[in-house]
Amino acid sequence: MNRQIRMLRRYRVKYSNFITDIRWISAVSRRFARVDRKGRSAVTSALATLGICFGVMTLIVVMSVMNGFQMSFIDAILEVSSYHLRIADVPVSKETELIEACEADKRITACVPFYEAQALMTGGKGGAVAVNIRAADETMYSEDKGFQEQLKMISGNFDFSEKDSIVLGSTLARNLGVHTGSSVNLLVLSGGSDVDLFSTDRLFTVTGVFTTGYSEINSSYAFVGTESAEKYFGQSAKKIWGIKLKNYDDDLKAVTNLEKALGEFNGSKPQIQSWRTFNRTFFGALRIEKNMLLLLVALIFVVVAINIYNGMRRLVFERRTEIAVLSAMGARKNGIKSIFIMRGLLMGTLGALVGLLLGLIISFNTDVVFIIAAKIMYGLQYLVTAITNHENLQYVQVNSSYTLYASIPARVFPGEVAAITLFGVFSPLIASWAASRNVLKMTVAEVLHNE
Repeated sequence: MNRQIRMLRRYRVKYSNFITDIRWISAVSRRFARVDRKGRSAVTSALATLGICFGVMTLIVVMSVMNGFQMSFIDAILEVSSYHLRIADVPVSKETELIEACEADKRITACVPFYEAQALMTGGKGGAVAVNIRAADETMYSEDKGFQEQLKMISGNFDFSEKDSIVLGSTLARNLGVHTGSSVNLLVLSGGSDVDLFSTDRLFTVTGVFTTGYSEINSSYAFVGTESAEKYFGQSAKKIWGIKLKNYDDDLKAVTNLEKALGEFNGSKPQIQSWRTFNRTFFGALRIEKNMLLLLVALIFVVVAINIYNGMRRLVFERRTEIAVLSAMGARKNGIKSIFIMRGLLMGTLGALVGLLLGLIISFNTDVVFIIAAKIMYGLQYLVTAITNHENLQYVQVNSSYTLYASIPARVFPGEVAAITLFGVFSPLIASWAASRNVLKMTVAEVLHNE
């Protein structure tokens, strides 16, 4: 019992000493930040804090807009074109097992079969356009929520109830000069050996026109019903099963479970293709683009950290008398170093938190920000034109690029935001720690003698 009491007392003493150290370090750090022989400390601290603030804000906004820009492509490709997983050459005897395995896996949200073929399509303008024809059941539009969210019908319906119906992408329809109710012909169609390569009799009626967030799909994709595939694609057309996941990052786990559930096809494992391999080149290019942009914008923190380092070194030199007095009064060297480290921590924390708040506000309201920016730029341009060349006022217009930027839905990823904020906090902290290593390189007697 007495031993526990002594340990508790010792703990209280250590805790009390720690609190006391923090208080005097914080008080001296704030004093150094406000008072300066030449009046420069407060200005330097404010500029460094603003640098961290605007660095964090800019990086969060840029990465959020970049995420929204890239994810509009990625979502359209994964939900409409490639799916999260693709399985081909599934024997008829294994199709029931595949459906049951997908229904049993909670990570899987949809499993639909489809056929694909390439064709040259002709329309009202007479020219031929290369098209990727996908044959699927029309129920996929109502059952697959991800597909429905990404594929927006702007005319007609996703309907194959009528014989030889087809749904076209918006850009494809415009290039062919057709609309809902028009006829198109699959002049050249890739298929099996029982399919004619050229034909003028493969006529389809356009029942709908869609648009997605990816222009490549809008310009080169068309959908038909499974009955049309059986009629025109040939007996050797390959059936492909497209699988959707709740989280596309769970693709590897889903592949493992499906391989276990399906066993082997003709003595080998089923060929399950993930979105990572199917779109490797395109997604790799997007990743490189994002990383390079992140690196370029992150240079803001490097510049701010270097400025803080130089400012702290100058401050250490200018405060050598005060440092010597503190040391003579019994302050430890580590405690004196902590004064400058505390200052860097406070600057980084304040700047990063304010930058975080501003960055999130702008990211969640990018449409309003870009519209306001467009109006401000229009007003400035109008004012300058009115002063310099009044006759050209009729040509001053709002820049349409801002409207395009405002339509991009910014996406905020919590992990990225947390990493940016922590980087904003630690960059001045590390710079302050590096600068504080020069504390008390001279002895107390030498400093006071020089003074």
